[in-house]
Amino acid sequence: MENKKLERIAAKLRVMALEAMHEANYGYTGSVMSVMEIVAALYFGVINDRQVMRVDPKKSQWDERDFLVFSKGHAAPALYAALAQRGFFAEDELKYFAKVGGLLSGFPSVKIPGVDATTGSLGQGLSVSVGLALSLKLDKKPNKVYTILGDAELQEGQNWEAAMSAAHYRLDNMIAFVDRNKLQMDGRVAQIMEIDPIFEKFTSFGWYPIRIIDGHNFDMLLEAINKAWNVKRKPVVIICNTIKGKGIPFAEHKAAYSRSVLSDAEMEEVLPLLRAQV
Repeated sequence: MENKKLERIAAKLRVMALEAMHEANYGYTGSVMSVMEIVAALYFGVINDRQVMRVDPKKSQWDERDFLVFSKGHAAPALYAALAQRGFFAEDELKYFAKVGGLLSGFPSVKIPGVDATTGSLGQGLSVSVGLALSLKLDKKPNKVYTILGDAELQEGQNWEAAMSAAHYRLDNMIAFVDRNKLQMDGRVAQIMEIDPIFEKFTSFGWYPIRIIDGHNFDMLLEAINKAWNVKRKPVVIICNTIKGKGIPFAEHKAAYSRSVLSDAEMEEVLPLLRAQV
């Protein structure tokens, strides 16, 4: 698939996610926007005629599927938009996001078709991924386990216990992404609790780290994933420099949009810009 097509898909997913959050009057706009290209690359990317994530909307529990643990659960609308676009459920379900009786809860749940892990309590997703990857190794299965982490999430100590375990068991079927947007709800990550040097930390824990200078660039994302597929006997982490609120000019690089929903006026301003990119 041409990367220009992936860019159009990412723009469409942004529109879908923004509309869902606006309808619900709930969401984490900045966090949803920063992770969108990573999600699009996983669900719609193709490398050498091979789909990045092997999934089948008609068989959400397919034994040969790859897994995604969306540890950054507060950004769930990004995941839901991708799953709807892939056909796991009707796009109309997004209208009932985070509403009583709706399919799509505020945070990912395994009750939702296509969701592989219930997440939301930050810091736990990497541990879930280790368990999945280890069980697949023991069963001698080739499935991949992908994980998406927020950068502030790495302030949680459980991540580093999981990282140590993944390296100890040489889980080369694990690929983690760090959405490095450098902001969290209370301000800059570096001011709240510095997590750098991430690259060197993962190296010292026995991982193979890859740094992407632009986590919104599909050429870089797909190149990194292709490289990760060829790493043996080590788990891989892809550290993606991203922009909080990406795609919304007035929200980019602003912590205030970490947990927020766009106003009617803001939606009227940004939706034409995004739809023009689809």
